[in-house]
Amino acid sequence: MSRLPAEIKTYIEAMLATGAQTLDEMIADLQERFPGEASAGQLPSRAALHRYGTKLDRRLAAIRASTEAAKIIQAHAGDDQDARSGALTALIQTELFEAILDVQEAVDDPENPIDPAERVGMLSAAAKNIATLTRSSINLKEFQAKVEDATRRKMLAEQQANLEKIAKSQGMSQEQLDFWIRDFLGVR
Repeated sequence: MSRLPAEIKTYIEAMLATGAQTLDEMIADLQERFPGEASAGQLPSRAALHRYGTKLDRRLAAIRASTEAAKIIQAHAGDDQDARSGALTALIQTELFEAILDVQEAVDDPENPIDPAERVGMLSAAAKNIATLTRSSINLKEFQAKVEDATRRKMLAEQQANLEKIAKSQGMSQEQLDFWIRDFLGVR
């Protein structure tokens, strides 16, 4: 599969991603669409299509899982202020998931085996990057919470000062002013 022209590989990936055809139907479709490569024996076998389809399914599943996790975390965290950073974090997580899958697939490839020590090094580097990414995400959330709290406090102080000014000019009693501060602004 890695030696295929980009056009054929992209076409195969699209067919596999849709899942609308069986492997035999895909082979027939490829032979019809790319007759030159078929006659030269350059199209992938049924087994190669199956292996590549399994690999692609794992990648798509990792991307879906990462995307869903990001959506759930964002929904529960109430993070509407910086959705771009959250989306960027999700993309980086997806790339790290894919890198880990690539390492696993490389270990499973009998033609190009990876030395176990090299594999441990790659996984260690990935773990370090994941930890950095997680710390960055936590720091971003903490910063956003602090900014939101400071903004809310400032806005309440401004509203309270405006309300006191208006109350004084309208001749409201302290009791009426306290009512509006307490019940309207929610300042206890």
